[in-house]
Amino acid sequence: VQLQAYGGGLVQPGGFLRLSCAVSGSIFIFASMGMAWYRQGPGKERDLVASITVGGRTRYAESIKGRFTISRDGAKNTAYLQMTNLKPEDTGVYYCYGATPDADAWGQGTQVTVSS
Repeated sequence: VQLQAYGGGLVQPGGFLRLSCAVSGSIFIFASMGMAWYRQGPGKERDLVASITVGGRTRYAESIKGRFTISRDGAKNTAYLQMTNLKPEDTGVYYCYGATPDADAWGQGTQVTVSS
């Protein structure tokens, strides 16, 4: 299985971005895969930002609650992270992660920079 993350970029404070994570490599695997987004800020550890289960249950880090929304589209085998009201402290490399009961995988990171 392969995960490909994209959608990062440079945005001003208060702006928005949507990250996408496309899953490929095995038929039907996305349907059994919990998905998550992690973030690694400059000089910081990689931390969980948001997760979504196969059934659609979501969890969020306190720092982004009310501003970010994680979702998934089974028809497109893609998970999303909609980010609004972005702040400079949201800057970092964002990684998507997928896991089934038998295996897991990371996507490559996508850089998000929030700066005026």
